[in-house]
Amino acid sequence: MTTALHPAEHPHSPVSLGVAGLVKRFGAVQALSGVTLDFPGGEVTALMGENGAGKSTLLKVLTGDHQPTEGHVVIDGEHVVLDSPAKARAAGIRIIPQEPEIIPHISVAENVYAGALPRRRGRGFDRAELRRRIRADLQRLGFDGVLDSALLGSQLTPAQRQLVEIMRALTGDSEPRLIAFDEPTSSLSEHEVDALFTLIRRLRDQGIAIVYVSHRMQEIFQLADRIAVLRDGGLAGVQDAAATDEAALVRLMVGRDLSAMFSRERVTPGRLVLDVQGVTTDDVTGIDLQVHAGEVVGLAGLIGAGRSELALALAGDLPVRSGTATLDGVPLRFGSPGQVIRAGLGLAPEERKAQALFLQRSIRDNTATVVLGRLRRFRFVRRAAEKKVAQEYVDRLRVRTPSIEHEVRKLSGGNQQKVVLARWLARKPKVLILDEPTRGIDVGAKAEIYQIIADLAEEGVALLVISSELPELLGLADRVVVMQGGRITGELDRGEATEESILALAMADDIVGAHAPGASA
Repeated sequence: MTTALHPAEHPHSPVSLGVAGLVKRFGAVQALSGVTLDFPGGEVTALMGENGAGKSTLLKVLTGDHQPTEGHVVIDGEHVVLDSPAKARAAGIRIIPQEPEIIPHISVAENVYAGALPRRRGRGFDRAELRRRIRADLQRLGFDGVLDSALLGSQLTPAQRQLVEIMRALTGDSEPRLIAFDEPTSSLSEHEVDALFTLIRRLRDQGIAIVYVSHRMQEIFQLADRIAVLRDGGLAGVQDAAATDEAALVRLMVGRDLSAMFSRERVTPGRLVLDVQGVTTDDVTGIDLQVHAGEVVGLAGLIGAGRSELALALAGDLPVRSGTATLDGVPLRFGSPGQVIRAGLGLAPEERKAQALFLQRSIRDNTATVVLGRLRRFRFVRRAAEKKVAQEYVDRLRVRTPSIEHEVRKLSGGNQQKVVLARWLARKPKVLILDEPTRGIDVGAKAEIYQIIADLAEEGVALLVISSELPELLGLADRVVVMQGGRITGELDRGEATEESILALAMADDIVGAHAPGASA
């Protein structure tokens, strides 16, 4: 049986579901402390907070994965015990996890109805009925044309994996009363995000309670009716989305104003460290760029401008067709990442999970990977020295972890990014390129990353920061260099850089770019 989504055919009263006095302890750690919060039917409640604020614990109590130490889940005014995920599902509570759990060797249809496949007496499951059911549900949910039911789980894109999880939540024998989406857009394109938001609004309009967990402020204000903020396991406040703003939410999440996150003063640049002249690759043309000691240079531009490609070329990971670069006056050997690292240039790439981290390895392994040469003795790595280095930078960057032997994949996004930074701090680079250093991490972790950048500049490191968040660049950078179409279209000093001036250069055509201040010849 599948759940109909047409209000005229299946009207239902507003959902009454929430938590009262919720406390959850794990040994000496109190993850939730006295949270009372309702999730009204027919509304989208955004759930925000730093990593470690209690969001995941609250969701796991709702879905029966955790039992509260004190307090209750409340449905229709009555305290209920959800002591298993099966009971939570029977009560109509669903969660769309951030990392979809897809069985790789079976089809989309079998993944959607896993555990509830239509059966034939004595002959396994009924494939004809399965095909009929999946076709009907794909059409009903608006996914036909974007999800092929015959594809294997291993063949799905990240967006398609997310759609399979959504279908699981919206099919079955019990009608959904509350659906929680945990960072659902992290792997979706803009078009796919629009389709997801359309579906969420349909569900909301039918009286279902929606819980939407995200760090992305723009999405929150686009979608939410109300915003609940957790801080240190407690409920910091609930705001009407139409009557609040980003600054107020940041104050609730971290206890201080957004402006306090950027503490750098104007600096006098030191010696010229990185000097790029006329660098041309398959993606960028005639790039001239200089970064001085103690200076933060922001690199701005729209998607496809060539910023990441320039960073990868300088780091030796993409071929350079012409041009030169020197580091402290010494020529860089393009196409040789090892030589670039030895010369003193480090890169924290945009895709930290795919390009920077060994997810199945420990924090110790990830931190020490670029300094193993100096930790060796007679061709053997000195484990005590390796542990000392890793612990030093875990402590310095305040990585939240039980130990340096903890697997990196089990860390939050912000702490994973700190491990990437710890690696390069251990190497003590002269130039550090940071590509989207705060993407996908919460506001509190962002503030810590900003402080790390400020500290590195104070120590004399030359920093090139690529970011699509203009307030971030304006707060961090001493200069902003803007790219469009693989070329530099202009350069703005800290005093003249605004969101409007950056966007004007980012959208400049080739003729404007050729005459813009600071443009490449």
